Amino acid sequence: MPHPETSGFQTDTPENYYSHYPITDPAHAVIRISGSLIRQKAAKYFSEKLIDIGCGKGIKRGLIGEYIDDYVGLDHESSPHGTDAVDLVGTAQNIPADDNSFDCALCTAVLEHLRYPQEALKEAFRVLKPGGYVLVTAPLYWHLHEEPHDYFRYTRYGLEHLFESAGFSIAELIPLSGFWVTFGTVFSYYLCGFNKGILKPIVNTVVAFINWMVPKLDRGILRDERFTWMYMVVARKP
Repeated sequence: MPHPETSGFQTDTPENYYSHYPITDPAHAVIRISGSLIRQKAAKYFSEKLIDIGCGKGIKRGLIGEYIDDYVGLDHESSPHGTDAVDLVGTAQNIPADDNSFDCALCTAVLEHLRYPQEALKEAFRVLKPGGYVLVTAPLYWHLHEEPHDYFRYTRYGLEHLFESAGFSIAELIPLSGFWVTFGTVFSYYLCGFNKGILKPIVNTVVAFINWMVPKLDRGILRDERFTWMYMVVARKP
């Protein structure tokens, strides 16, 4: 999934998070949709000490920081985003923390990059306290990215199987879009292949229009969630 390529920013507000995906960015619409829902679910399910599994540059703190007391970012030592914002250096399959260490966990757009996603979910289960919640996003439709470490896409039924096999009880499983947002975003990424020279202002204008229009189409015209670009899972450790 898309990651920001800039640094040197504040991470304490949603506005700072969103600012890295302007309307000319092909991910603008999906970031707004997913970010809004992450905040909504964080307000409902998160508390106290959180681990962000695959934290990158730590910018998601801006989305959920007001709902927790302690943010701990985990990423691996060869992360393409560096380790400046990382509190724990490790992997999703091997978290350097004791059992029952965290009240909640966040893991967005990571499962598709893991060779052994089942092991990662078991590890999240291990470090969560009983009664703790994990919020995970995983794509159904998305182009190849962060190659060669791009292994899986997930249906809702595959996600149910993975989480329940790891011991979790699923509280919510939500498709984040219908056809129009998925189609518009994929088309925008394709157009960005032409985003250079004299075509750049034209491409930016078209992408901005798509980002403005497709959420409206998704809400108003036959929202077919079979074509969602991504699912969100909120699951509880009994």
